[in-house]
Amino acid sequence: MNFKDRVTLTVENHVADVRLARAEKMNAIDPAMFDALVEAIDHLGRRTDVRAAVLSGEGRGFCAGLDMASMAGGELPFQLGPRSHGPANVVQQVAWGWRALPFPVIAAVHGVALGGGFQIMSGADIRLGHPQARFAIREGWWGLVPDMAGIALWRTLARDDVLRELTYTAREFDGVEAQALGFLTRTTDTPLEDALALAAEIAGRNPDAVRGAKRLFNLAADGDAAAILQAESDEQLRLLGSPNQMEAVMANLQKRAPRFTD
Repeated sequence: MNFKDRVTLTVENHVADVRLARAEKMNAIDPAMFDALVEAIDHLGRRTDVRAAVLSGEGRGFCAGLDMASMAGGELPFQLGPRSHGPANVVQQVAWGWRALPFPVIAAVHGVALGGGFQIMSGADIRLGHPQARFAIREGWWGLVPDMAGIALWRTLARDDVLRELTYTAREFDGVEAQALGFLTRTTDTPLEDALALAAEIAGRNPDAVRGAKRLFNLAADGDAAAILQAESDEQLRLLGSPNQMEAVMANLQKRAPRFTD
């Protein structure tokens, strides 16, 4: 499946392989890329057969950030004020949307993830990156603030003072530092291959439990202790004795692969 010649999407064995497909421009974000990412996220949100997704970029890098040449007129093609996707505007949705999907998303990052690309990466549940990849909260370089949901996403990843320093200076850092600061789950020389293998492993678990766990982790950033504890109990009560939960038990007892339903 191809979205505006900017994003490709295939699904196999319950794993969605999503790729930014503007390799000749290091997957820089132009208006068509904004549209394509929103359409791909909306499409995934409607599917019931996907249990995990891998997000990567074709060519030499994950995403070089905003394509400034495509914004040469000085005006964004979208309005930043209206909330078009729940709490997010359309620009924020290309990063926040991955977090809002009901199943886990794994980002596989190589080459560069700068500015908007870094924010898109940050929307994933898990982020695997090459140790020599280059990262930056780049907006300050252009006299701007991060406005693609980055701050809402980073608050659960890195310390406040670290985020301030990287935002104020717009400096670049590599994958090793990105992992140390909390932006990468781990570094690997083969991020895409490892991400696909991890997604396949997750897809083999009870999809109801995985989706419930993602809801709980998303709530943890915003809810107070009472809300989180109640949600935890509610999720568990929905799972206990359900067909997929019982299948997980029987598969383990019988030492066979589980056969879950979506």
